[in-house]
Amino acid sequence: MTYVPKGSAAKGPYAVDIDPKRAGWTYSALRVIEIGPGGTHAFTTGESEWIVLPLTGGCTVHTEDGIIELLGRDSVFSGVTDFAYVPRDARIQIASGAGGRFALAGAKCERRLPARYGSAPEVPVESRGSGTCAREVRNFAAADAFDCDRLIAVEVITPGGNWSSYPPHKHDEHRPGAEAELEEIYYFEIEAPDGREGFGYQRVFPSREGGTDVLAEVRTGDAVLVPDGWHGPSVAQPGHAMYYLNVMAGPGEEREWRICFHPDHTEGYR
Repeated sequence: MTYVPKGSAAKGPYAVDIDPKRAGWTYSALRVIEIGPGGTHAFTTGESEWIVLPLTGGCTVHTEDGIIELLGRDSVFSGVTDFAYVPRDARIQIASGAGGRFALAGAKCERRLPARYGSAPEVPVESRGSGTCAREVRNFAAADAFDCDRLIAVEVITPGGNWSSYPPHKHDEHRPGAEAELEEIYYFEIEAPDGREGFGYQRVFPSREGGTDVLAEVRTGDAVLVPDGWHGPSVAQPGHAMYYLNVMAGPGEEREWRICFHPDHTEGYR
């Protein structure tokens, strides 16, 4: 399954629980959990490294090496958030006094790095594209922004009516210096002005015979898996900004984000 509608990947306390086995691949994982006021959630990291990323609200992350306080944010549309990196083979507890919703972006890895705090002011924010393809990219755990073993994760805000993930691109082959093989998860939230629910569209199409082919209407809480293929555009409904969290990891010896643009599409909107 490449299109994962809201609720279809729920498991236990998680509204979304996509592990490598469920995705049919090796590395990338995503969980989303809502914690009520005064609530806690404990989990073991296993063979994966994780980033605790507030979507709404703040929390305290208790690790074996200490406590990481996250101020969080009102919503994914209100700005960049701070975050916590936690290592593999650890016991973690998240506590939230006021409650909130939190993403756990993960990747199966080999090295055990120390738990660390990621500061919101230090997150590189990039304006990418132009015109109706303009969007904001928050590179909080990009390959060159924050040290992880395999995990790469970024957030994107696409204004209502705009396209992002454009031109279509892929990263499903290992070609040194040109392209890195990465499994990718898109997790979506759509702005709802005055409570009006919005939607968007996500396209993935084959880069080789028998490859991934999906055109999905996406709403808040949906996800799309990209095991291979050209992906893009991500299209936001007019009047409704689109947020997505990208979680990526792959088998390469180097942790790097190298992509190949589709040759049939203009490259003026990167």
